[in-house]
Amino acid sequence: MNAGPAAPADCLTADGRVVRVRAVTAADMPALLALHEGTSAQNRYLRFFSAGAGLDAEVRRLTRPADEQHLALLVEHGDEVLAAGSYERVSTSEADFALLVHDAHHGEGLGTLLLEHLAAAARRQGVTALIGDVLAGNGAMLRVSRGVAPGVPRTSSDPGIVQVRIPTLPDEAALAAVDERDRTAEYQSLRPLLAPTSVVVIGAGRQPGGAGHEVLAALIAGRYDGELFAVNPRARNVCGLPALPSVALVGEQIDLAIVAVPGKAALDVLRDCCAAGVRAAVVLTSDLDEPVRTELVRMARRHGMRLVGPDSLGVLNTDPKVRLTATFAAALPPAGGLAVASQSGAIGVAILEAAARDGVGVSSFVSLGDKADVSGNDLLAYWHDDPATQAVALYLESFGNPRRFATVARAISRRKPVLAVKSGRHAAAASDSAVDALFRQAGVIRTDTLGELLDTARVLVGQPLPAGGRLAVVGNARGLNVLAADTATAAGLTLATFGAATTDRLRRLIPDGQDHGNPVDLGTAGTAESIAGAVRLVAASGEADLLVVTFAATRTNDSTATLRALAAAADAVPDLPVAVVAVGVPDTPAALGRRKVPVYQLPEPAVHALGRAVQYAAWQRAPLGGRPVLPGVDAAAARDIVGTALRGGGGWQPAGIARQLLRAYGIPVLDAHLADGVAAAVAVAAGLGYPVAVTAAAPGQRPGGAVRLGLVDAAAVRHACHLIGASLGEDDPAVMVERMASPGVELRAGITHDPLFGSLVTVGVGGPAELHGEPVLRLLPVTDQDAATMWRSLRSAPLLTGHAGDAPADTDALENLLLRLGRLAVDLPDVAELALDPVLAGPSGCVAVDVRLRLSAVGSEPDPYLRDLLHRPSINGNREPNQ
Repeated sequence: MNAGPAAPADCLTADGRVVRVRAVTAADMPALLALHEGTSAQNRYLRFFSAGAGLDAEVRRLTRPADEQHLALLVEHGDEVLAAGSYERVSTSEADFALLVHDAHHGEGLGTLLLEHLAAAARRQGVTALIGDVLAGNGAMLRVSRGVAPGVPRTSSDPGIVQVRIPTLPDEAALAAVDERDRTAEYQSLRPLLAPTSVVVIGAGRQPGGAGHEVLAALIAGRYDGELFAVNPRARNVCGLPALPSVALVGEQIDLAIVAVPGKAALDVLRDCCAAGVRAAVVLTSDLDEPVRTELVRMARRHGMRLVGPDSLGVLNTDPKVRLTATFAAALPPAGGLAVASQSGAIGVAILEAAARDGVGVSSFVSLGDKADVSGNDLLAYWHDDPATQAVALYLESFGNPRRFATVARAISRRKPVLAVKSGRHAAAASDSAVDALFRQAGVIRTDTLGELLDTARVLVGQPLPAGGRLAVVGNARGLNVLAADTATAAGLTLATFGAATTDRLRRLIPDGQDHGNPVDLGTAGTAESIAGAVRLVAASGEADLLVVTFAATRTNDSTATLRALAAAADAVPDLPVAVVAVGVPDTPAALGRRKVPVYQLPEPAVHALGRAVQYAAWQRAPLGGRPVLPGVDAAAARDIVGTALRGGGGWQPAGIARQLLRAYGIPVLDAHLADGVAAAVAVAAGLGYPVAVTAAAPGQRPGGAVRLGLVDAAAVRHACHLIGASLGEDDPAVMVERMASPGVELRAGITHDPLFGSLVTVGVGGPAELHGEPVLRLLPVTDQDAATMWRSLRSAPLLTGHAGDAPADTDALENLLLRLGRLAVDLPDVAELALDPVLAGPSGCVAVDVRLRLSAVGSEPDPYLRDLLHRPSINGNREPNQ
C-alpha cells in the first residue's frame, strides 16, 4: 500500500474560490492553534463535545507526522488556515475522523472537501471506512456526511449521538454527489471568465494590429455590457477609452483581465492583478517557458484566480446580457447554441471562420492555449448547466485527467451532445484506442476532421434527435438522391421502406416515369409545391426517422420559391431531423426556416452527419449502466496479497500469486499444478486425467508457444513441454499443468495500465489481430453497460453467440468476469498488468487458463474520485492541469 501523506491539491469551494488542501506539518502549529482559538464556543462544542477542550493537545495531535495510522489535512487560502481534519486508525479496516471548519467559512464546502480527501488517503492505506460520533444537534456535520455518503445509514447507540460511517470507496450515489458539487463549483468559478461584469485589457496599444488593441476594439464593437477599462502606462487613451497606468488604479472590483503584454512582463502584470483582486485572467502572451507558466499558475491559485492560456486567442460569450468579444480572431460567428473550446489558436480561428460562414451559431468560445489552469474539463462542467449551450465542440491535443474527462463528458452528454476532434491519430495505436474508448464511454461524438465536426453540429443544434436510423431521401436531383442513398449504409443508416398507403400518395404526387419509392425522385420538372408536398407526406407517414431533401437549381425552376417552400415544410414537422442539399443556387443560404435546417453543398457530408446524430441519440437513450454488487469479493485479502508482493519488490509474480488474486475477486481460473520438468509434467497430467493444458511456470511475458491446450496423452505433454522450453530457451522447463476446461472460444482479457489513462480493462479474441480485430478497452469504472458493449464491439463477436452451428457462449459469465476485472483494477491500482490468456468462453461459463501478473507501486496519477486542480504531466509530455 502507498505510504505517506497525500499530495497537495488545489480545489474549488462551493462558491468557486480556489483553496489548497494539504497535509499538516509541524510548522502549521501556530496557524492551527489560531484556527481553534478563533472558532466560536458553540463550534468547539460541536467538534469536541465540550467548549473547553484542550486545544494545545489537539493541535499536537494534528501536527504528529503522518503514517499508516494517522493523517491530518488542512485547507488554506493564501496564508490563512480555514479548516482542518484528520483520521486515526482504530482497526485494520476503520479509522475515526474529525473535522473543524472556522465559523466564517461554514457553507463553503470545506468540510466536504476535507472528508473526500481524507477518505481517498485512507483508501490508499487499506482503510475501507471512516467512522465518527456526531452530536445529533450538529446538523452541518450530518449534512456533510450525507453528502459524501448518501444513502449510508446512520446509527445511534447513545441518546443525542449519531454514529456516522463513510465508505472510503464511493458508490454510484456518492460519485453522483461529487460530480454535482464539482459542476456547481466550476460554474461559480468560471462565471467571472465567461460572464464578467467588468473587464480590463492590459497592454492595449494605441495602434491597430496588436493583440491588446484588437481585443479592446472587439469588445467595444461588440457592445460589451459591463464596465470596460484599458491599462497602458504609455498612453492617455486607447480606442476612445481613458488609459490607466496600472490595474491597481481601476478602483473597482474587476472580474476579468485580458493580459496582452510581451514575454515575462506577464508575470508582473498578473502579480498586479492578484493584488487588485482580479478574479479571472486570459493571458494572450505566447512563448512563455515552463518556469514562467508554473509561476503564473502558482500566483493565480494562491489568490483564487482562474487563468486561461498562456498563448490564448481569447474568449467569447454571445449572450445578449453579456456580449463578451474578448478575442482578436477576425471572424465572429452569430449567436447560437454551440459552445467551442480549442487548445490550438489556429484551429480556433478556423472553427470561428467556418461557423460564421456556415451560419453555425456559437454560445461561447474559449481558446485554451497552453491550458495552464482552465481546461476542457472545467468548461464541460460549466456548459453542463449553461442554458444557452445546446451542444459542445472540442479540439483537443492532450488530456490531463482522462478519467475526470470521462465523468464530466458523460454527464453533459446525457443532456446535450459533445463533439470532439482529438489530434494525434498518427501517434501510437494503443493511445488512440484508449482515446476512442474514452470517447465511447463518455458518449462523445468523435470526428476525424473539423469539417465533419461542424457538419455534425449543424444537425444537432436546434434540431430534434433522431428516433431511429431510417433515412428517407426526397428531391428533384436523381444523381444526388442516389449518392445520398448509397452513403446511408456507410453512415450506419438504413433506407426507409414506405408502406402501400404512402407509396400510393407519392404515386399521385410524382410525375409519371419517376421513382416513388425511396429515394423519392420528383424529376427536374418538380415544382416547389411538389417537393414541399413530398416532404410533408413522408414526414406524416411516420415511416422515416430522418429526411434528406435534395434540390438542383436550373433555369427552368424557381430556386427562391422552392427553398421558401422547403423551409415552410420543414418548420411544419419540427420533430423530424431534416437536412437539405442544394446545388446550383446562387448565394446558397446556410440554413432554412425558423428551425434553421442546415443546407449542405453535397449529400455525403449531410448523410454522415445524420448518421453521427443517430449514433449519439442511441447512446443517449441507452441505460447509463451501474456497478452491480459482486458477491464473493475479498478485497482485504487481495490488498494483503499485493502489499506483500510489493514489499518483496513487485514486478512479475509467480503463477500461484496471480491465481490467488483472481480467486480473491471470484474470477474463475483453472486449478494449476506446478511440475518441475517434463517427467513431472507427465506424472501430474496422468494424475489429473486427460485432456490437459500446459503453460510456462516462469513469471513474466509469454513468448509464442508458451501455452498448450487440449493435450490428450503423455506424448502430447512431452512434446508441449519441449516446445515451451524452446520458446523460453530452456531444456527442461518448469510448467503448470491444468485439467482442460470445456471447449470454448479463446479470448484474451485483463488489465493494462497507462500512465495517463490509468488502468484499462481489455477483452479480445485470441489469434491474429488482422483476423479478429484489436482488443476492446474500457476506462474505469466498468459498468454493467460497459461490460455488455465490450464483447459486442469485438469484430468476432458472432463467435460468442453461436457460429456455424456451435452452441453460444455464456456471455453473462463473460460480462461478470469483465466486471470483476474492473472492480479489481479500481481496488488495486498497483496492478500494472494482468493478462488472462487464454480465457475459454463456452456454454457453461468462462474460465482463465493462463494468468500473468505484474505489480508496480502506482505513481502520482490523479485519483479519479478527487476534485483537484493541480498539475501533472500530459499525454504530450507538457505540463497541464489535473483536470
